Amino acid sequence: MTEGAGIRTGNLPEDLTAAEAGMWQAFRNGSVYDLRDGDADVDDPHGTVPWGPERTVRARIVAWLLLDGPPALPGRVSALKLAGVLISGTLDLAGGTIVPYVELQGCRFEKEVLLPEARFTTVRLVDCSVPRLEAARLQTEGDLHLPRCRFHGGVRLTDAHIGTDLLLNQAVVHQDRRGRSITGDGLTVGQDLQAEMLESYGELSLRSATVGVSLSLRGARLVNPYARPALNAPQLTVERTLYLTPAGLGNPLLTSGVTPARGTRMQRFECRGGIRLDDGRFGDAVDLEQARFVLEDDQELSLRRVQTPELRFLGERPERGKVVLSGARIVILVDRWTSWPGPGNLHMGGFTYENLVPLDAFPLARRLEWVSAATAEYNPEPYERLATVLRNSGEDVDAREVLLAKQRRRRETLPLAAKLWGYAQDWTVAYGYRPGRAAVWMAVLWAAASIAFSHAGHPPVNKDSHPEWNSSLFALDLLLPVVDLGQAGQWQLSDAWQWLSTAMILVGWILATTVAAGATRLLRRR
Repeated sequence: MTEGAGIRTGNLPEDLTAAEAGMWQAFRNGSVYDLRDGDADVDDPHGTVPWGPERTVRARIVAWLLLDGPPALPGRVSALKLAGVLISGTLDLAGGTIVPYVELQGCRFEKEVLLPEARFTTVRLVDCSVPRLEAARLQTEGDLHLPRCRFHGGVRLTDAHIGTDLLLNQAVVHQDRRGRSITGDGLTVGQDLQAEMLESYGELSLRSATVGVSLSLRGARLVNPYARPALNAPQLTVERTLYLTPAGLGNPLLTSGVTPARGTRMQRFECRGGIRLDDGRFGDAVDLEQARFVLEDDQELSLRRVQTPELRFLGERPERGKVVLSGARIVILVDRWTSWPGPGNLHMGGFTYENLVPLDAFPLARRLEWVSAATAEYNPEPYERLATVLRNSGEDVDAREVLLAKQRRRRETLPLAAKLWGYAQDWTVAYGYRPGRAAVWMAVLWAAASIAFSHAGHPPVNKDSHPEWNSSLFALDLLLPVVDLGQAGQWQLSDAWQWLSTAMILVGWILATTVAAGATRLLRRR
Protein backbone atom coordinates (compact mmCIF):
# COMPACT_ATOMS: atom_id res chain seq x y z
CA MET A 1 0.00 0.00 0.00
CA THR A 2 1.43 3.39 -0.93
CA GLU A 3 1.86 5.91 1.85
CA GLY A 4 -1.40 7.79 2.41
CA ALA A 5 -3.62 5.31 0.60
CA GLY A 6 -6.72 4.43 2.56
CA ILE A 7 -6.16 7.16 5.13
CA ARG A 8 -9.49 8.81 4.45
CA THR A 9 -11.29 5.59 5.37
CA GLY A 10 -9.10 5.00 8.41
CA ASN A 11 -7.29 1.91 7.10
CA LEU A 12 -3.99 1.09 8.81
CA PRO A 13 -0.84 1.53 6.71
CA GLU A 14 0.90 -1.79 6.21
CA ASP A 15 4.36 -0.83 7.50
CA LEU A 16 3.31 0.15 11.03
CA THR A 17 4.79 -1.64 14.01
CA ALA A 18 2.49 -3.02 16.70
CA ALA A 19 3.15 0.02 18.91
CA GLU A 20 2.44 2.39 16.03
CA ALA A 21 -0.75 0.54 15.09
CA GLY A 22 -2.01 0.92 18.65
CA MET A 23 -1.16 4.62 18.58
CA TRP A 24 -2.99 4.95 15.23
CA GLN A 25 -6.19 3.46 16.62
CA ALA A 26 -5.99 5.49 19.85
CA PHE A 27 -5.60 8.64 17.75
CA ARG A 28 -8.85 7.92 15.87
CA ASN A 29 -10.58 7.19 19.16
CA GLY A 30 -9.17 10.26 20.94
CA SER A 31 -8.07 8.05 23.85
CA VAL A 32 -4.81 7.84 25.79
CA TYR A 33 -2.28 5.40 24.39
CA ASP A 34 -0.45 4.27 27.51
CA LEU A 35 2.59 2.00 27.23
CA ARG A 36 3.82 2.43 30.80
CA ASP A 37 5.01 -0.66 32.64
CA GLY A 38 3.80 0.24 36.12
CA ASP A 39 7.32 0.18 37.59
CA ALA A 40 8.38 3.72 38.55
CA ASP A 41 12.05 3.10 37.76
CA VAL A 42 11.31 1.59 34.36
CA ASP A 43 8.73 4.23 33.45
CA ASP A 44 10.91 7.18 34.44
CA PRO A 45 11.43 9.08 31.16
CA HIS A 46 14.59 10.64 32.60
CA GLY A 47 16.03 7.38 33.88
CA THR A 48 18.61 5.03 32.40
CA VAL A 49 16.45 1.95 31.87
CA PRO A 50 16.20 1.45 28.07
CA TRP A 51 12.82 1.21 26.39
CA GLY A 52 12.50 -1.42 23.69
CA PRO A 53 10.60 -1.56 20.40
CA GLU A 54 7.38 -2.46 22.20
CA ARG A 55 7.34 1.15 23.52
CA THR A 56 8.82 2.86 20.45
CA VAL A 57 7.08 4.77 17.66
CA ARG A 58 8.74 6.59 14.80
CA ALA A 59 8.63 10.40 14.77
CA ARG A 60 7.64 10.22 11.09
CA ILE A 61 4.45 8.35 11.98
CA VAL A 62 3.62 10.83 14.73
CA ALA A 63 4.04 13.69 12.27
CA TRP A 64 1.88 11.82 9.75
CA LEU A 65 -0.92 11.49 12.29
CA LEU A 66 -0.80 15.15 13.28
CA LEU A 67 -0.48 16.66 9.81
CA ASP A 68 -2.58 14.27 7.70
CA GLY A 69 -4.01 11.67 10.03
CA PRO A 70 -7.06 9.43 9.59
CA PRO A 71 -10.55 10.63 10.42
CA ALA A 72 -11.91 10.19 13.93
CA LEU A 73 -14.23 7.29 14.68
CA PRO A 74 -17.92 8.20 14.62
CA GLY A 75 -18.84 10.20 17.70
CA ARG A 76 -15.20 10.76 18.68
CA VAL A 77 -12.65 13.57 18.32
CA SER A 78 -9.20 12.59 17.14
CA ALA A 79 -6.33 13.49 19.46
CA LEU A 80 -2.76 12.38 20.09
CA LYS A 81 -2.49 11.35 23.72
CA LEU A 82 0.61 9.30 24.52
CA ALA A 83 2.03 8.07 27.83
CA GLY A 84 5.30 6.24 28.35
CA VAL A 85 6.23 6.19 24.66
CA LEU A 86 9.70 6.51 23.08
CA ILE A 87 9.63 8.62 19.90
CA SER A 88 12.56 7.73 17.67
CA GLY A 89 14.04 10.08 15.10
CA THR A 90 13.46 13.83 14.76
CA LEU A 91 9.88 15.01 15.15
CA ASP A 92 9.66 17.66 12.45
CA LEU A 93 6.42 19.67 12.25
CA ALA A 94 8.01 22.89 11.01
CA GLY A 95 5.54 25.14 9.23
CA GLY A 96 2.66 22.71 9.70
CA THR A 97 -0.87 23.36 10.87
CA ILE A 98 -1.84 20.82 13.53
CA VAL A 99 -5.52 20.67 14.37
CA PRO A 100 -5.71 17.66 16.76
CA TYR A 101 -5.18 18.08 20.46
CA VAL A 102 -1.68 16.97 21.53
CA GLU A 103 -0.77 15.66 24.99
CA LEU A 104 2.30 13.56 25.79
CA GLN A 105 3.02 12.39 29.34
CA GLY A 106 6.17 10.70 30.55
CA CYS A 107 7.54 10.23 27.02
CA ARG A 108 11.07 10.17 25.68
CA PHE A 109 12.24 11.84 22.50
CA GLU A 110 15.29 10.34 20.87
CA LYS A 111 16.14 13.53 18.98
CA GLU A 112 15.10 17.17 18.93
CA VAL A 113 11.55 18.37 18.36
CA LEU A 114 11.18 20.88 15.51
CA LEU A 115 8.13 23.15 15.66
CA PRO A 116 9.23 26.45 14.05
CA GLU A 117 6.35 28.38 12.46
CA ALA A 118 3.95 25.55 13.28
CA ARG A 119 0.36 26.26 14.31
CA PHE A 120 -1.39 24.32 17.09
CA THR A 121 -4.54 24.55 19.10
CA THR A 122 -3.08 23.27 22.40
CA VAL A 123 0.16 21.38 23.10
CA ARG A 124 0.97 19.61 26.35
CA LEU A 125 4.25 17.84 27.00
CA VAL A 126 4.26 16.72 30.64
CA ASP A 127 7.28 15.13 32.33
CA CYS A 128 8.99 14.33 29.03
CA SER A 129 12.67 13.99 28.17
CA VAL A 130 13.53 16.13 25.13
CA PRO A 131 17.01 16.68 23.67
CA ARG A 132 15.97 20.14 22.39
CA LEU A 133 12.79 22.01 21.53
CA GLU A 134 13.06 24.31 18.52
CA ALA A 135 9.86 26.36 18.30
CA ALA A 136 10.67 29.82 16.93
CA ARG A 137 7.53 31.64 15.73
CA LEU A 138 5.33 28.84 17.00
CA GLN A 139 1.65 29.80 17.32
CA THR A 140 -0.95 28.21 19.57
CA GLU A 141 -4.57 29.19 19.99
CA GLY A 142 -4.57 27.75 23.50
CA ASP A 143 -1.88 26.62 25.94
CA LEU A 144 1.67 25.43 25.61
CA HIS A 145 2.38 23.25 28.64
CA LEU A 146 5.88 21.90 29.33
CA PRO A 147 5.81 21.13 33.09
CA ARG A 148 8.39 18.76 34.61
CA CYS A 149 10.04 18.25 31.22
CA ARG A 150 13.80 18.06 30.88
CA PHE A 151 15.42 19.73 27.90
CA HIS A 152 19.05 18.73 27.49
CA GLY A 153 19.93 21.21 24.74
CA GLY A 154 17.70 24.19 25.44
CA VAL A 155 14.34 25.57 24.30
CA ARG A 156 13.87 28.17 21.61
CA LEU A 157 10.63 30.16 21.56
CA THR A 158 11.81 33.28 19.73
CA ASP A 159 8.83 35.36 18.51
CA ALA A 160 6.42 32.56 19.45
CA HIS A 161 2.80 33.47 20.15
CA ILE A 162 0.99 31.51 22.87
CA GLY A 163 -2.74 32.20 22.89
CA THR A 164 -3.37 31.60 26.59
CA ASP A 165 -0.88 30.11 29.11
CA LEU A 166 2.74 29.00 28.88
CA LEU A 167 3.67 26.56 31.65
CA LEU A 168 7.23 25.58 32.49
CA ASN A 169 6.67 24.59 36.10
CA GLN A 170 9.39 22.31 37.51
CA ALA A 171 11.03 22.00 34.11
CA VAL A 172 14.79 21.46 33.92
CA VAL A 173 16.46 23.20 30.98
CA HIS A 174 20.15 22.94 30.13
CA GLN A 175 21.99 25.34 27.87
CA ASP A 176 22.40 25.05 24.14
CA ARG A 177 25.61 25.57 22.20
CA ARG A 178 25.26 29.36 22.61
CA GLY A 179 24.95 29.16 26.37
CA ARG A 180 21.19 29.82 26.47
CA SER A 181 18.71 27.62 28.25
CA ILE A 182 15.45 29.25 27.10
CA THR A 183 15.43 31.76 24.28
CA GLY A 184 12.12 33.61 24.32
CA ASP A 185 13.04 36.94 22.73
CA GLY A 186 9.91 38.57 21.32
CA LEU A 187 7.71 35.91 22.91
CA THR A 188 4.03 36.81 23.39
CA VAL A 189 1.88 35.01 25.98
CA GLY A 190 -1.81 35.87 26.06
CA GLN A 191 -2.31 35.14 29.76
CA ASP A 192 0.11 33.71 32.36
CA LEU A 193 3.68 32.58 31.95
CA GLN A 194 4.35 30.21 34.84
CA ALA A 195 7.85 28.88 35.36
CA GLU A 196 7.59 28.01 39.02
CA MET A 197 10.41 25.89 40.47
CA LEU A 198 12.05 25.97 37.05
CA GLU A 199 15.71 24.95 36.91
CA SER A 200 17.55 26.87 34.23
CA TYR A 201 21.23 26.20 33.54
CA GLY A 202 22.29 28.92 31.14
CA GLU A 203 20.82 32.24 30.04
CA LEU A 204 17.04 32.60 30.26
CA SER A 205 16.43 35.24 27.60
CA LEU A 206 13.09 37.08 27.40
CA ARG A 207 14.11 40.25 25.58
CA SER A 208 11.09 42.31 24.47
CA ALA A 209 8.72 39.55 25.57
CA THR A 210 5.09 40.37 26.44
CA VAL A 211 3.00 38.57 29.05
CA GLY A 212 -0.74 39.33 29.14
CA VAL A 213 -1.27 38.68 32.86
CA SER A 214 1.52 37.62 35.26
CA LEU A 215 5.00 36.11 34.99
CA SER A 216 5.75 33.75 37.86
CA LEU A 217 9.22 32.44 38.67
CA ARG A 218 8.26 31.41 42.20
CA GLY A 219 10.80 29.02 43.64
CA ALA A 220 12.81 28.96 40.40
CA ARG A 221 16.56 28.36 40.32
CA LEU A 222 18.48 30.19 37.60
CA VAL A 223 22.15 29.32 37.25
CA ASN A 224 24.57 31.10 34.91
CA PRO A 225 27.29 32.41 37.23
CA TYR A 226 30.19 33.25 34.96
CA ALA A 227 28.86 34.22 31.54
CA ARG A 228 25.79 36.15 30.37
CA PRO A 229 22.99 37.08 32.78
CA ALA A 230 21.03 34.21 34.24
CA LEU A 231 17.87 36.20 33.42
CA ASN A 232 18.19 38.56 30.47
CA ALA A 233 14.87 40.33 29.96
CA PRO A 234 15.26 43.97 28.89
CA GLN A 235 12.08 45.67 27.60
CA LEU A 236 9.95 42.93 29.15
CA THR A 237 6.26 43.84 29.44
CA VAL A 238 4.07 42.14 32.07
CA GLU A 239 0.54 43.47 32.36
CA ARG A 240 0.30 42.54 36.03
CA THR A 241 3.02 41.16 38.33
CA LEU A 242 6.48 39.63 38.05
CA TYR A 243 6.98 37.14 40.91
CA LEU A 244 10.52 36.26 42.01
CA THR A 245 9.25 34.80 45.28
CA PRO A 246 9.10 31.47 47.17
CA ALA A 247 6.98 28.47 46.22
CA GLY A 248 5.71 25.71 48.48
CA LEU A 249 7.15 22.23 47.98
CA GLY A 250 4.85 19.27 47.73
CA ASN A 251 1.63 21.26 47.34
CA PRO A 252 0.59 22.11 43.77
CA LEU A 253 -1.93 24.68 45.00
CA LEU A 254 0.89 26.88 46.21
CA THR A 255 2.13 27.49 42.69
CA SER A 256 -0.91 29.72 42.21
CA GLY A 257 0.02 31.98 45.10
CA VAL A 258 -2.19 30.40 47.76
CA THR A 259 -1.02 31.14 51.30
CA PRO A 260 0.82 28.02 52.53
CA ALA A 261 -0.28 26.07 55.56
CA ARG A 262 1.87 26.33 58.65
CA GLY A 263 4.87 24.03 58.43
CA THR A 264 4.95 23.94 54.63
CA ARG A 265 8.53 23.85 53.35
CA MET A 266 9.22 26.72 50.99
CA GLN A 267 11.70 27.01 48.15
CA ARG A 268 12.96 30.51 47.50
CA PHE A 269 13.68 32.04 44.14
CA GLU A 270 17.44 31.84 43.64
CA CYS A 271 19.55 33.36 40.90
CA ARG A 272 23.25 32.56 40.51
CA GLY A 273 24.21 35.10 37.92
CA GLY A 274 23.13 38.54 36.77
CA ILE A 275 19.57 39.73 36.17
CA ARG A 276 18.71 42.34 33.57
CA LEU A 277 15.22 43.84 33.55
CA ASP A 278 16.13 47.19 32.01
CA ASP A 279 13.27 49.26 30.52
CA GLY A 280 10.70 46.75 31.75
CA ARG A 281 7.03 47.67 32.21
CA PHE A 282 5.02 45.92 34.93
CA GLY A 283 1.35 46.80 35.42
CA ASP A 284 1.02 45.89 39.12
CA ALA A 285 4.31 45.01 40.81
CA VAL A 286 7.76 43.45 40.80
CA ASP A 287 7.90 41.17 43.85
CA LEU A 288 11.31 40.05 45.18
CA GLU A 289 10.09 38.61 48.50
CA GLN A 290 12.86 36.41 50.00
CA ALA A 291 14.69 36.23 46.65
CA ARG A 292 18.33 35.21 46.80
CA PHE A 293 20.89 36.69 44.41
CA VAL A 294 24.40 35.24 44.16
CA LEU A 295 26.41 37.58 41.97
CA GLU A 296 30.00 37.92 40.89
CA ASP A 297 31.73 41.28 41.35
CA ASP A 298 31.04 42.29 37.73
CA GLN A 299 27.40 41.17 37.68
CA GLU A 300 24.27 43.19 38.39
CA LEU A 301 20.69 43.02 39.45
CA SER A 302 19.78 45.67 36.91
CA LEU A 303 16.42 47.49 37.03
CA ARG A 304 17.41 50.49 34.94
CA ARG A 305 14.42 52.59 33.83
CA VAL A 306 11.93 50.02 35.07
CA GLN A 307 8.38 51.32 35.52
CA THR A 308 5.94 49.69 37.93
CA PRO A 309 3.39 50.86 40.52
CA GLU A 310 5.07 48.77 43.24
CA LEU A 311 8.52 47.35 43.83
CA ARG A 312 8.77 44.88 46.70
CA PHE A 313 12.51 44.82 47.37
CA LEU A 314 12.45 42.24 50.15
CA GLY A 315 15.07 39.72 49.12
CA GLU A 316 18.32 38.64 50.72
CA ARG A 317 21.15 41.18 50.58
CA PRO A 318 23.58 40.30 47.75
CA GLU A 319 27.06 39.78 49.16
CA ARG A 320 28.71 40.78 45.88
CA GLY A 321 27.73 42.46 42.63
CA LYS A 322 25.63 45.58 42.16
CA VAL A 323 21.99 46.59 42.42
CA VAL A 324 21.16 49.25 39.81
CA LEU A 325 17.93 51.29 39.89
CA SER A 326 19.09 54.21 37.77
CA GLY A 327 16.19 55.90 36.03
CA ALA A 328 13.57 53.54 37.49
CA ARG A 329 10.13 54.99 38.24
CA ILE A 330 8.22 53.45 41.14
CA VAL A 331 5.07 54.60 42.89
CA ILE A 332 5.37 52.48 46.06
CA LEU A 333 8.70 51.12 47.29
CA VAL A 334 8.26 48.33 49.84
CA ASP A 335 11.60 47.38 51.34
CA ARG A 336 13.64 46.44 54.39
CA TRP A 337 17.11 47.74 55.15
CA THR A 338 18.60 44.23 55.33
CA SER A 339 17.84 43.72 51.62
CA TRP A 340 19.99 46.54 50.25
CA PRO A 341 23.70 46.15 49.41
CA GLY A 342 26.44 48.21 51.01
CA PRO A 343 28.34 51.27 49.77
CA GLY A 344 29.56 51.12 46.20
CA ASN A 345 27.17 48.34 45.21
CA LEU A 346 23.95 50.37 44.94
CA HIS A 347 23.25 52.87 42.15
CA MET A 348 20.09 55.04 42.17
CA GLY A 349 20.81 57.96 39.86
CA GLY A 350 17.48 59.26 38.57
CA PHE A 351 15.54 56.71 40.64
CA THR A 352 12.11 58.13 41.54
CA TYR A 353 9.52 56.81 43.97
CA GLU A 354 6.48 58.45 45.55
CA ASN A 355 5.82 56.42 48.70
CA LEU A 356 7.94 54.39 51.09
CA VAL A 357 6.52 51.38 52.92
CA PRO A 358 9.37 49.94 55.01
CA LEU A 359 8.94 46.52 56.57
CA ASP A 360 10.49 45.72 59.94
CA ALA A 361 12.54 48.45 61.61
CA PHE A 362 13.90 50.95 59.11
CA PRO A 363 14.92 54.03 61.14
CA LEU A 364 15.94 57.26 59.49
CA ALA A 365 19.62 56.63 60.25
CA ARG A 366 19.43 53.41 58.20
CA ARG A 367 17.59 55.24 55.43
CA LEU A 368 20.38 57.80 55.28
CA GLU A 369 22.92 54.96 55.08
CA TRP A 370 20.85 53.62 52.16
CA VAL A 371 21.13 56.94 50.32
CA SER A 372 24.80 57.27 51.17
CA ALA A 373 25.49 53.76 49.83
CA ALA A 374 24.02 54.79 46.49
CA THR A 375 26.19 57.91 46.11
CA ALA A 376 29.89 57.06 46.07
CA GLU A 377 30.38 60.63 44.89
CA TYR A 378 28.17 63.44 46.16
CA ASN A 379 24.85 63.63 44.35
CA PRO A 380 22.03 65.75 45.81
CA GLU A 381 19.25 64.00 43.90
CA PRO A 382 18.74 60.89 46.13
CA TYR A 383 18.64 63.09 49.26
CA GLU A 384 16.14 65.50 47.73
CA ARG A 385 13.93 62.66 46.51
CA LEU A 386 13.88 61.07 49.96
CA ALA A 387 13.15 64.43 51.62
CA THR A 388 10.27 65.10 49.21
CA VAL A 389 8.71 61.68 49.88
CA LEU A 390 9.02 62.15 53.64
CA ARG A 391 7.56 65.66 53.49
CA ASN A 392 4.63 64.47 51.37
CA SER A 393 4.01 61.80 54.01
CA GLY A 394 3.82 64.47 56.74
CA GLU A 395 7.25 63.65 58.22
CA ASP A 396 8.68 67.16 58.08
CA VAL A 397 11.21 66.65 60.86
CA ASP A 398 12.73 63.62 59.10
CA ALA A 399 12.71 65.52 55.81
CA ARG A 400 14.80 68.31 57.37
CA GLU A 401 17.23 65.74 58.77
CA VAL A 402 17.69 64.32 55.27
CA LEU A 403 18.40 67.74 53.80
CA LEU A 404 20.84 68.46 56.64
CA ALA A 405 22.62 65.18 55.82
CA LYS A 406 22.78 66.32 52.19
CA GLN A 407 24.53 69.57 53.18
CA ARG A 408 27.01 67.71 55.36
CA ARG A 409 27.76 65.29 52.52
CA ARG A 410 28.21 68.22 50.14
CA ARG A 411 30.58 69.95 52.57
CA GLU A 412 33.10 67.11 52.22
CA THR A 413 33.52 67.98 48.52
CA LEU A 414 34.26 71.69 49.07
CA PRO A 415 37.63 73.49 49.32
CA LEU A 416 38.98 74.31 52.76
CA ALA A 417 37.57 77.85 53.11
CA ALA A 418 34.08 76.80 52.01
CA LYS A 419 34.33 73.75 54.22
CA LEU A 420 35.12 75.90 57.27
CA TRP A 421 32.19 78.16 56.45
CA GLY A 422 30.04 75.04 56.19
CA TYR A 423 31.13 73.90 59.64
CA ALA A 424 30.19 77.33 60.99
CA GLN A 425 26.72 77.08 59.50
CA ASP A 426 26.36 73.53 60.83
CA TRP A 427 27.42 74.37 64.39
CA THR A 428 25.31 77.50 64.61
CA VAL A 429 22.01 76.82 62.86
CA ALA A 430 22.55 73.39 61.22
CA TYR A 431 22.38 74.98 57.77
CA GLY A 432 19.09 76.62 58.71
CA TYR A 433 17.27 73.36 59.38
CA ARG A 434 17.48 73.92 63.15
CA PRO A 435 16.93 77.71 63.43
CA GLY A 436 16.23 77.52 67.15
CA ARG A 437 19.90 76.76 67.71
CA ALA A 438 20.82 80.37 66.74
CA ALA A 439 18.61 81.76 69.49
CA VAL A 440 20.31 79.48 72.01
CA TRP A 441 23.76 80.65 70.87
CA MET A 442 22.67 84.29 71.09
CA ALA A 443 21.23 83.82 74.56
CA VAL A 444 24.33 82.06 75.86
CA LEU A 445 26.73 84.60 74.39
CA TRP A 446 24.62 87.53 75.56
CA ALA A 447 24.50 86.23 79.13
CA ALA A 448 28.24 85.48 79.22
CA ALA A 449 29.17 88.84 77.68
CA SER A 450 26.82 90.72 80.02
CA ILE A 451 28.54 89.23 83.03
CA ALA A 452 32.00 89.85 81.59
CA PHE A 453 31.36 93.49 80.62
CA SER A 454 29.95 94.24 84.05
CA HIS A 455 33.58 94.09 85.29
CA ALA A 456 35.04 96.19 82.47
CA GLY A 457 36.34 99.72 82.77
CA HIS A 458 34.18 101.93 80.56
CA PRO A 459 35.01 105.64 80.42
CA PRO A 460 32.53 107.50 78.22
CA VAL A 461 33.54 108.88 74.86
CA ASN A 462 31.66 112.10 75.60
CA LYS A 463 31.88 113.07 79.24
CA ASP A 464 29.20 115.72 78.92
CA SER A 465 26.57 113.59 77.26
CA HIS A 466 26.34 109.82 77.53
CA PRO A 467 23.72 107.19 78.48
CA GLU A 468 23.84 105.27 81.68
CA TRP A 469 26.15 102.22 81.49
CA ASN A 470 24.30 98.95 81.08
CA SER A 471 26.50 95.89 80.44
CA SER A 472 23.55 93.78 79.16
CA LEU A 473 22.46 96.40 76.62
CA PHE A 474 26.09 96.96 75.60
CA ALA A 475 26.62 93.21 74.93
CA LEU A 476 23.34 92.99 73.01
CA ASP A 477 24.25 96.04 70.92
CA LEU A 478 27.49 94.33 69.92
CA LEU A 479 25.74 91.04 68.99
CA LEU A 480 23.04 92.65 66.84
CA PRO A 481 24.85 93.97 63.75
CA VAL A 482 21.97 95.93 62.30
CA VAL A 483 20.08 97.24 65.32
CA ASP A 484 21.58 100.26 67.16
CA LEU A 485 20.74 100.35 70.87
CA GLY A 486 22.85 103.45 71.53
CA GLN A 487 25.49 101.69 73.64
CA ALA A 488 28.29 100.35 71.45
CA GLY A 489 29.70 103.75 70.35
CA GLN A 490 29.41 105.51 73.69
CA TRP A 491 32.15 103.86 75.75
CA GLN A 492 35.88 103.45 75.48
CA LEU A 493 37.25 99.95 76.12
CA SER A 494 40.91 99.05 76.27
CA ASP A 495 43.20 96.05 76.21
CA ALA A 496 41.42 92.67 76.36
CA TRP A 497 37.99 94.28 76.63
CA GLN A 498 38.47 95.89 73.24
CA TRP A 499 39.38 92.51 71.71
CA LEU A 500 36.34 90.95 73.36
CA SER A 501 34.01 93.59 71.95
CA THR A 502 35.49 93.08 68.48
CA ALA A 503 34.99 89.31 68.78
CA MET A 504 31.38 89.89 69.82
CA ILE A 505 30.77 91.99 66.71
CA LEU A 506 32.28 89.28 64.46
CA VAL A 507 30.25 86.52 66.11
CA GLY A 508 27.14 88.62 65.72
CA TRP A 509 27.73 89.01 62.00
CA ILE A 510 28.44 85.28 61.60
CA LEU A 511 25.26 84.34 63.42
CA ALA A 512 23.21 86.85 61.47
CA THR A 513 24.65 85.66 58.15
CA THR A 514 24.10 81.99 58.88
CA VAL A 515 20.55 82.65 60.08
CA ALA A 516 19.85 84.59 56.87
CA ALA A 517 21.38 81.82 54.74
CA GLY A 518 19.34 79.17 56.54
CA ALA A 519 16.14 81.18 56.24
CA THR A 520 16.75 81.71 52.54
CA ARG A 521 17.29 77.95 52.07
CA LEU A 522 14.09 77.12 53.94
CA LEU A 523 12.08 79.62 51.93
CA ARG A 524 13.55 78.25 48.69
CA ARG A 525 12.60 74.67 49.68
CA ARG A 526 9.02 75.81 50.23
